[in-house]
Amino acid sequence: MRAFIRKIAPDFILQKFRSRKKLQREKELQRAKEEGRVYTKDKLIEDLQGAGIAAGDTLLVHSSLSQIGFVDGGPKTVVDALLEVVGPTGNLLMPTSPNPGLQLDYIKRIKEFNVAETPSALGAITEYFRKLPEAVRSGHPTEPVSCIGPDAKYFTEGHFGQLTPYNQNSPFYRVAERGGKILYLGVTLDNAGTSLHTLEDAVANFKFPVYYPEEFEVELVFPDGQRKSMKTKVHNPPQSAKRNCDGLIPLFIERGVMKRVRIGEAESLMTDAKAMFELMLKEYHENGVTMYTPQGE
Repeated sequence: MRAFIRKIAPDFILQKFRSRKKLQREKELQRAKEEGRVYTKDKLIEDLQGAGIAAGDTLLVHSSLSQIGFVDGGPKTVVDALLEVVGPTGNLLMPTSPNPGLQLDYIKRIKEFNVAETPSALGAITEYFRKLPEAVRSGHPTEPVSCIGPDAKYFTEGHFGQLTPYNQNSPFYRVAERGGKILYLGVTLDNAGTSLHTLEDAVANFKFPVYYPEEFEVELVFPDGQRKSMKTKVHNPPQSAKRNCDGLIPLFIERGVMKRVRIGEAESLMTDAKAMFELMLKEYHENGVTMYTPQGE
């Protein structure tokens, strides 16, 4: 019901609701701090390792800082813990989209996308991570991803110029291709379902009209000052309103590609990216399962 309300409510009502919810959560976190319920880097490392993350992993993280509880040091502590767990041979990736709402509304109002400067709208952890000197950000205006690790160039360089942001050249697909993991840290698929769209871009003639018919040209400013234009598609709002991403969670857990974990106070989901992608393909072709039809058809 909540997901349905989010889809049909006007933006100003959603913004008011989010602001009220954020204020309430800030008060709860302040109480936690006063009561000594504080999460440190060492505690987060313990939880992350307990969730199955190890040195050398390729890890894509969707996150909500407030859901973890009161974190001593804020976003820096979370990022430091994640980087320490995957280690210098691992790759840490985070979606850093500048768009918190409908892609169609966003693409119509922007004049350009600055790869180095345009902020992430996906929370404090992603914005801190994006701004780190060693982070490399992909050049896509709607769904950029930032990466730190020895393979950062591989994960990000193919994203520029792609008409759809989740295809075989995207960071989302390449994480699965490399056998990486996805951590939904305090969030669920309904508000962090980008990797689910790899199915739609992988299937020829996908059965639902997920993309808006018009293509949009956007100018990008790269860190070296170069300006380049590219065309992109965006999601089709009427079809997007039919998403039920969380409806796929029982299937993913039952088939062993996802498990529930706890990081701090955050109820989270640990996912095998390649196994999830392969399961989505199989279930789509055999049973018609998608984020729009999680029970099949």
